[in-house]
Amino acid sequence: MTEKSAVSLGDVQKTLFLPLWGRAVETRKDRPVLSDPTAVKIMESVDFDFSTIARNMKSITRHAWIARSLLLDRCVGEFLAAHPGGTVVNIGCGMDTTFDRVDNGSVRWFDLDLPDVIALRRKFIPDLPRRTCIASSFLDDHWVAKIGTPGDLLFAAAGVLYYYEESVVRGFFRTLAGRFPGSAIVFDAASPRGVKASNRLVLRAGGLGDAAPLKWGLKNAALLESWDSRIRVVAEHYYFREAGLHLSPGERIVGMISDALRIQWLVHCRFG
Repeated sequence: MTEKSAVSLGDVQKTLFLPLWGRAVETRKDRPVLSDPTAVKIMESVDFDFSTIARNMKSITRHAWIARSLLLDRCVGEFLAAHPGGTVVNIGCGMDTTFDRVDNGSVRWFDLDLPDVIALRRKFIPDLPRRTCIASSFLDDHWVAKIGTPGDLLFAAAGVLYYYEESVVRGFFRTLAGRFPGSAIVFDAASPRGVKASNRLVLRAGGLGDAAPLKWGLKNAALLESWDSRIRVVAEHYYFREAGLHLSPGERIVGMISDALRIQWLVHCRFG
């Protein structure tokens, strides 16, 4: 029996296993809308008990994780279509595999996350000539020097920003606007109602308890523009309206309600 890779992660970092499980389950379907064989390999190879997630997670939540990946793939793909030699910085990358699905042969890609996550990630997802892992908090300056002076630049942040207080996210956006004028960011947000629902129905149901609660709730994307005159909302993408999922009639109704209440959705902003 093959020995599994030990998992030594902080409480917030462990939440990476939630969408990982969702992508692996989708990949194993006969007709997956998203294929992520690396997620399957990691799930089968790490010493982590997924049984609580599998037992308690609602199918609509799993669909939401897949929708997020599909929409993020689309946004990054559109950026690379306009800027083939552009740079993407994947903030809070976890075990994300977006690069594998969108690589155009010339993008410069950086996967950024905390040291314990990057240590586990490198066991399954090695660096490549154009894809580099950086072990750093996105709130530190360490990673800025690592990416050099990129031209066209897109930041992607899935499943990370709402774990911080609004003041922290606001300060981070202002930093990006000052250091990387002309860059853009695509990230998933949750309304205050969505934050409460996720903490109760996702994190606790997934066995992560109250150790890693979501904190920042965004009522409306337009509020971001009040943070700084250099921030402009480019687009918003709603999971169950746009992603092209295979949903049952009941799931479609729940998805419509989720989108209407902005439980979670994707926001695209430009700086400067």
